[in-house]
Amino acid sequence: MPLQGLLSPYQILAYLLRAVVVLIAIPFHEAAHALVSHWLGDDTAVRAGRLSLNPMRHFDPLGALCMLVGGIGWARPVGVNPRNYKDPKVGMAVSAAAGPLSNFLLAFVSMILYKIVYYTGAAQAVQALPLFLYDMIVMNLSLAVFNLIPVPPFDGSRIVLLVLPPRLYFKAMQYERYIMLAVLLLVFLGALDVPLSLAVNFCWDRLVAWTGFVDGFFWG
Repeated sequence: MPLQGLLSPYQILAYLLRAVVVLIAIPFHEAAHALVSHWLGDDTAVRAGRLSLNPMRHFDPLGALCMLVGGIGWARPVGVNPRNYKDPKVGMAVSAAAGPLSNFLLAFVSMILYKIVYYTGAAQAVQALPLFLYDMIVMNLSLAVFNLIPVPPFDGSRIVLLVLPPRLYFKAMQYERYIMLAVLLLVFLGALDVPLSLAVNFCWDRLVAWTGFVDGFFWG
């Protein structure tokens, strides 16, 4: 059966645009980890070729598919060596935070462009543009929020390490594969839909407020 028989033209366009967003959001997230880790003195990720915006260097096929279909996904973890940091706990936290922060930055820039497109009427000329920018905002926020879950192996766990006793953190790390499977099960069962949606909506509202200067420019 041809693809057109399964999906409407609008749905096909929507998935194509989301695929483009995935090709942007995941490489930026992972390259940010590698870049900040390099700045902090650890070149492990750089030597592994992860300081790159080439999607193929970062993609986990299942994670990319989940992000395309459900808006939440993951990539192959960027390897770091904490012993190369001046302060291992701080280095781990800062390099971990770089990934979600890169997605927040992409969402912030996309919100600015989204408003400009709205106010200038460019959406009428290129109808796919506002949909693409909307996906850029929502999917980047979703990726950031999902990765800030404070349990291994997510970025949030490395940030929480700043306040957790190392003994507890490394104990939890022993079970990170099982924790990851448990979190994914909760996601697929819809158990995390409400808290994740609330967090994404909160971030959306903050972006709308922080880009108020765009509204002021067009409203005069």
